[in-house]
Amino acid sequence: MSYISKNIKFLRKKHYFTQETFAEALDIKRSLVGAYEEGRADPRINNLIKICDLFNVSVDVFVNKDVSELSEDELYSKEAIAAKEKLKVLSITVDKDDQENIELVPQKASAGYTNGYADPEYIEELPRFQLPMLPKNATYRAFEISGDSMLPLLPGTVIIGEYVEDVNYVKNGNTYILVTEKEGIVYKRVFNYLEERGKLYLVSDNKSYAPYDVAADDIVEIWEAKAFISVNFPMPGAEEEMTLDKLTDIVSEIKHDIVKIKDHLT
Repeated sequence: MSYISKNIKFLRKKHYFTQETFAEALDIKRSLVGAYEEGRADPRINNLIKICDLFNVSVDVFVNKDVSELSEDELYSKEAIAAKEKLKVLSITVDKDDQENIELVPQKASAGYTNGYADPEYIEELPRFQLPMLPKNATYRAFEISGDSMLPLLPGTVIIGEYVEDVNYVKNGNTYILVTEKEGIVYKRVFNYLEERGKLYLVSDNKSYAPYDVAADDIVEIWEAKAFISVNFPMPGAEEEMTLDKLTDIVSEIKHDIVKIKDHLT
């Protein structure tokens, strides 16, 4: 007996997805979600894996058991549950209109943040601002990054992250700010293997840096990257050394494009 259709509907609602937002998360059509839940179609293996990754459950459990009858311990790994519990404490500040601020953690304050993240007095001392264009139904925090591991984003770039209250919501391949006890504050592309191995795997966009893993019990906060602020405008190929020859090539390409545009207009 297959539990797939029932499990999709149960977990979708458990994690507060509508059929539309669930389809967007999987990059499929909404009608296909309906077909899955009504048992008119079964997910192909690639979509099945996406669904299991999204909900952080194993394929074996998802296919062979009625997840609505399982306890949290049976449904998720101990590591995932521990990480979820650890992410519950969050201190915030609000403005005079009782709207949540975006607190900024400068690079020079990052070491202190790993100790003071749950201290309301410490959070109150951080610089704070508002960005009206961000959705209001979430909590945000800004972190100034250092190093060149996430080029073309340069050192000094400020990443604005949305608070992730449940580690099971971490989506493979997205970028996150992680506050950890051992590594401090890091900005990486994250792959979630808590269910299988009890770890998150962190990957740099700059391939000069090797991937590494972080244990679930080392994570104290996770923020999904939603925007960034930078005073530096990256040049094409900015992650590479800009030699005179490369600069000359760029200028030549620009001149060539200008000529094509002029020819088209005439």
